[in-house]
Amino acid sequence: MSSPAEAPSPTPAALRQAFLAACRAELEALKPGNVHVHADGHGMTVQDFLLSAEAAAAPLTVRGSAVGARIRAAIEASWAAVPLNTNLGIVLLAAPLLAAAETGTGALRSRLARGMRSLTVADAVDAFAAIRRANPGGLGRAEAQDVGTDPTVTLLEAMRLAAGRDLIARQYATDYADVFDVGVVQIVAGRRAGIAPRWITSLVFLHFLAAFPDSHIARKFGAATAEDVRAQAERLLGALPAAERERTAVLLAFDRELKERGLNPGTSADLTVASLLASGLGDMLAHPAREIR
Repeated sequence: MSSPAEAPSPTPAALRQAFLAACRAELEALKPGNVHVHADGHGMTVQDFLLSAEAAAAPLTVRGSAVGARIRAAIEASWAAVPLNTNLGIVLLAAPLLAAAETGTGALRSRLARGMRSLTVADAVDAFAAIRRANPGGLGRAEAQDVGTDPTVTLLEAMRLAAGRDLIARQYATDYADVFDVGVVQIVAGRRAGIAPRWITSLVFLHFLAAFPDSHIARKFGAATAEDVRAQAERLLGALPAAERERTAVLLAFDRELKERGLNPGTSADLTVASLLASGLGDMLAHPAREIR
């Protein structure tokens, strides 16, 4: 059987399917405070996210395209389909993963680490333009390399500057350590335990929400509120009922509470999509015969 080092590059069609599968799986899971099939929220619907994912899929998987170009084109396409900021974080996280999967040799994580070091100033220019286009709430101003200006450093260097205040930037700065060591680890453990896929996704989301103050909440409502939500999630995760009906009721109650307060753990959801995508791409590279064309 081919090893990841020997496997041919996945086709763009296969990469698009992997991206769409991750986006759809995340929407099918109950994620308190976020948009999912059990409840819309924050002026957005599941259909908004599905349309955005479908619009972003092709630009994100143009073979040979630079990471920044993928990000910028995907956000432009998403915005044309749905004029809301539905997927900036998803796109920022997905572009390097998809680019890594089609280039180099070895497992996805090592490919990604090499790809991070090849990011350029042009990548930063395109990514900054995409961020300005999406105009996420509570972005504020940065002392150095503010997204309102043209960057003068590589995209990796720009993300390192923001890593202390933004979990998505932190992934770039750490070669996606949280995605692999929290998200993918939970996916693997859940599969081994025979947990249903939608509940694995819910658990991935909850582990992110319990591990880190959500960046989206922190930007809009402050660090104290983000920490309060993190602590709530940690307590909930430690006492989840074993029975599905009771577990669903508990999570839906938390979902209602967060939405009534206007709190959307969007970054935790973005990290969940990235984890599902990283898991799917890793499986694809390890087992190329299973590739979806």
